[in-house]
Amino acid sequence: MNQDTDIQLSGPFKALDGGGRNVDIKSLRIFDEGYGVVDLYVDLAAPASEGLHKDRKLISEISARLRPPGYTGPDLAAGDPVIQERRLIVLDTPDEFLPFAVRQGFKDLAAYLHSLPGSLVLKR
Repeated sequence: MNQDTDIQLSGPFKALDGGGRNVDIKSLRIFDEGYGVVDLYVDLAAPASEGLHKDRKLISEISARLRPPGYTGPDLAAGDPVIQERRLIVLDTPDEFLPFAVRQGFKDLAAYLHSLPGSLVLKR
């Protein structure tokens, strides 16, 4: 974990997958890459079973873990299967996640660039 770009949102906890199995999660974190796209990184204590990144029950439990610190949006979604690793699940976040991420220290560089007077960045 890089202290300058990784923002830890949760420490270790256990969650249940759709088969009722415990999944030991080491941490939930976001990686500040300097643009407005936010993925949630789920660090696992043990290698993931095939397809765990799209287990709806697990994703729901992970989303619930983000609610006490202030996330109020819908559940997260399964990330691209190509970027999943044995001990790392990457989840996509909905648009409602960005304000929560910013409150946690994420820098929304895209919004900042759009706000600059005379910005050459195309407005949406």
